This record gives sequence, structure tokens and C-alpha cells, in this order.
Amino acid sequence: MRVVLLLLVLFCARVQATDPHSFSNFTLVSHPELKLDLTADFDKQQLQGFVELKLDWHYPDARQLVLDSRDLTIENVVGQSAEGRWHRLSHSFGDKSRYHGQALLIEFPAQFPVVRIYYHTSPQASGLQWLTKEQSSEKQQPFMYSQSQSIHARSWIPLQDTPAVRLNYQARIRTPKQLLAVMGADNSANTEKDGDYFFRMPQAIPAYLIALAIGDLEFKAMSERTGVYAEKVWLDKAVAEFSDTEQMMQVATALYGDYPWGRYDLLILPASFPFGGMENPRLSFITPTVIAGDKSLVSLIAHELAHSWSGNLVTNGSWHELWLNEGFTNYVENRIMEQVFGPERALLERQLSVQDLENDLLQLDAKDTLLITDYTGRDPDEAFTQVPYIKGMLFLQFLEQRFGRAVFDPFLKNYFQTFAFQSMDTEKFLRYMRKTLLNDPDIVSMGEVLEWLYQPGLAGTFVAPESDAFKQVDLQLELWQKTGNLAELQTNSWSIHHWLHFIGQLAATVDIAQLQQLDQGFGLSQSKNAEVATAWFKVALAKNYSKAIPALEQFLLKVGRRKFVVPLYLQLSQNPEYLEWAKNLYQKARPGYHPLTQSAVDKVLKLN
Repeated sequence: MRVVLLLLVLFCARVQATDPHSFSNFTLVSHPELKLDLTADFDKQQLQGFVELKLDWHYPDARQLVLDSRDLTIENVVGQSAEGRWHRLSHSFGDKSRYHGQALLIEFPAQFPVVRIYYHTSPQASGLQWLTKEQSSEKQQPFMYSQSQSIHARSWIPLQDTPAVRLNYQARIRTPKQLLAVMGADNSANTEKDGDYFFRMPQAIPAYLIALAIGDLEFKAMSERTGVYAEKVWLDKAVAEFSDTEQMMQVATALYGDYPWGRYDLLILPASFPFGGMENPRLSFITPTVIAGDKSLVSLIAHELAHSWSGNLVTNGSWHELWLNEGFTNYVENRIMEQVFGPERALLERQLSVQDLENDLLQLDAKDTLLITDYTGRDPDEAFTQVPYIKGMLFLQFLEQRFGRAVFDPFLKNYFQTFAFQSMDTEKFLRYMRKTLLNDPDIVSMGEVLEWLYQPGLAGTFVAPESDAFKQVDLQLELWQKTGNLAELQTNSWSIHHWLHFIGQLAATVDIAQLQQLDQGFGLSQSKNAEVATAWFKVALAKNYSKAIPALEQFLLKVGRRKFVVPLYLQLSQNPEYLEWAKNLYQKARPGYHPLTQSAVDKVLKLN
């Protein structure tokens, strides 16, 4: 038995020490400190300058540093010897990879403690979006922002682009004087717009959390440690919408320990941002599509804040195990929402999440419905399905229900504290569970745990959440369909969650005439809530309800969030009546989409 356990430990250590999505030789040499000095050129759409890496050599005979890069032009590489002298170093690129860019190989005559790489980015950098002033929200000044997750940091910084490596950094960013630069770091040195900005991130983070944005930004505080950066058109709206952020922080801190990052600010990006939010530490990047005017979508803020513990503090060591970031985060998000907005809202959001997961399970290959999925040879961005998010959350809720919160809450708090600022893998998590939680197989057996982790689909122990509120919506829907009387739908007290559940039932039960009746009665095609609008457009496309098409066109020209855009283009592509129209519309919309959105829609419309 000891031999078997030893082999298992050695196997897990070998897996943990490699990352199929990184060329870097981080087991031989790593860079715990990074310094950036970059100038933003909006005319050329490029960042130019240097990155300086402090090196930590782990093997005495190592003389080569291998970094990740994508579409970078390397101008010069120099190394600083232990005596402080700079030496020019030879460098070369490896073969191009479809998903991973190229290896940048740097040769050293000795184990220098510092290397500096002068370079510039490409206008096509997958981790940057350069917007013209017409594409910004205010339409007065250009805008640029980064999106480094999962492996896009390498498109704007040559570095070891793997979550298995952590680093802290300093940065100097030069911009046009009328613009403000912000980073997922300490922004306190930048109190006015002067075109020369300094940043410091003292805590060690993985490369995908390095974040930069430049625009005509203003700041407004929400509390002593929270605030909003945004273009003027969004600033007051965002402050009002997200005014509960401080309360969310207090709830999370009480549950899971001190907030470890100092400040927690929000940056509101243009509508082209491809995600709902990105959990860059100290400064979450947020889509304006969650500013609904009624706080109905603020669970996204709870989600990004939750990442301060799950993901940013304790990080998945590879993209195969994204659930260690997102499953934990969805669980913590739901706990925050329950405390701030009440158990009923948390339940409704949980049930809607399960419906989203069940839809994904119907479409995914069985191997991609495991919590630990092998993405070797694939684009790691494919990992971002509902499986790691919702199935991961449901696994943790299963544990909570079996053990009770009196046991499970301290376990989770101690987990975050024990593995703070470390990379995590599932086997390490299992060993920690065996040691601290799984002490009674009558409560939870190891077989039940392994089924959740290593078997496809939902485990046999899954219990679906059920809300009486949704049952009432279903009864009203049934009564309206029988009578044709729209007054049967008592919607005055409905929240967005009721509407989303209602719309989700329509495709299988209504005809075009009924859709038109709903649209005329409730103006669903013109909904200002992006979640409701997207759900409605999906039903309209499924039923060929053509009167929604003009509103859909305006929506796709304005919004670039992948969660909304990609499924809608997918439905359009599957209908011969709309395929050419969709392609023509996409050609108009594409310049305003982020490269990640462009890549996804290109694939859907078979344009690459």
C-alpha cells in the first residue's frame, strides 16, 4: 500500500510540475518578480518597452530560460550579471503553435539574476483590445484594455504564462496625457491624468491576473476601500448599481477570513468586453451589461469579489482543473448573495444556474462534463463551460448539506488560509479533505466524492434546487396558454429571475402568435436588461419570430459579451434563412468585438 501511495504522490507531483499550455521551463528557472516599462501607442495599436524579470534558478546546470510569447516582436534581450554588468543575450523562437503561440528561448553564459527583454506587441494581440474613440462609451477618446485569462498574457508580455507560477510586479505605463491608466494593482500613485503612471502589486499572483486598461476614466468612491473607475457616462450609474459592494466584502470576510488585497475597486469597460467580469485583484474588470438599474445582476460583483479568495488567493495550478477557481467562486458568490439579498434570491439564482448547466451537459462530450478535464492539445479557453462553474458549486453545496455549515464553513475558511498564495490541484485538495473533513464515511464516503470529481454528468447524490416562486410562474404560464388572456400573467412582482425562468420555458410551449402577444404586452424585444434580451432572442430565433430581428441586430452591434453574442450567432448559423444575414451583420459588428469574441464567432460562422 505504501508503494502505491508513493507512486500516486510522484505521479501527482509530475503532473503538477508541467503545464501543457505553457512552453516555459518553470521547474528549472522561474521569475518571482517582474517589472514593466511600457508606452501605449494608440496610432500603432501597440505597447512598446521592456519587461525585466528577476530570476530564481532551481537547477545548477540550467543556462536557458524559456518563456511564452504570442505575436511579439523582440527587439533586444540583455541580462544583468551578479556583478551588475549588462550583457547582450542570444534568443530564438520555437515553432508556432495553433493555440499557444511560440516559445521564446533565451541563452545565458551563467545564471544571471536579471533579464530584460525589449519588445513591442502586435495590433492583433489576443490579450488586448484597442478601441477607437467611436467604439468607446463616451465616444470622445480611445480606449484599450487587456484580458489575460487564460493564456493571453503572453500576447502582451513575454513571461511564464502558467497559473503554476506566481509573481509580484511593478509597472510604469506611459499614455497620452488626457487618458488614465489603471492596473489590477495598487493604483494609489496615480492621482491625476499626466500620461505617466506607476503601479505596484506586492502580492504574488499568476500571470493571467496581470491587467491593464487605458481610457478617459474618472473615479468615484463607494466606501473607504471600494470605488468605481469608469467613463463619465457610466460612473454615477455604476456607483448606484454596485453600492452594496462594501456589504458584500464584510459578509465574505466574516465567512472566509480577512480580505487580503487592500482595496477592491471596479472598472467599467466598454460593452465590447467579452466577459461579465474578470477578477483582476484590487480592480475587477466589469461589463456595463450588468448595470440594469435595479441591482438585478449584481451577483456578478459577488462572483468577482469571491475570486479574491477562490482563484486569486488559492489558484488552480492548470486549466484542466478550472473548477478549483470557478466552482469555489460560484459557491462563495451564492453565500454572499444569500446574506446580502436573502435566501430566496440565492435559491432562484442557484436554480437558474442548474438550468444553464443542464443545457451545457446536453451539448458537451461526456469527457468534458468531468470536473477535471484534459485540455492537452486544445485551446484552454474551451474549459470555460458551465461545468467547472456550476457542477463545481453543486459539489461544494453537496458537502455543505451533508456536513452542515457549522462544520463546512470553518473547513473552507481554513482551506483558504492554509493554501493562501499557492497553486492548487485536485489531488492536493483531496488529501486536505481526507485530513480535515472526511472523517466519517456515514456522512460522506470517498466513493461519493470521487463520483463528483471523476465521473461525467451530475452525480447520483445531486439534489436539484426547487423554488415555489418558479412553480407559481409555471402555473401562470399554463393558465395563460389555456385562456390566451395576458392578464393571467401577474408580473408586477416578478424579478429578473422570474422572467428568465418564464422565457426559458417558452421555446417548447408557445407559437409565433403567442410570442407576438407577449412582445406587444411586455416589450421583450426592447428589454434593456441584457440577460432578458438574450433569453428572449434565443426563443425568437427558435420560433422564427422575425419581428424581433431588428432589435437583435442592434443588440449584436452594441454588445460584445461572449455569453450573449456567441449563442445568438450559433442559432443564426443553424437557420438557412438567417445565415447570410448573420454573416453580413457580423462583418459590421466584428471590428467592435474583442479578439476572443471574434475568434469564437469566426468558428461558429465557419469563417476560419
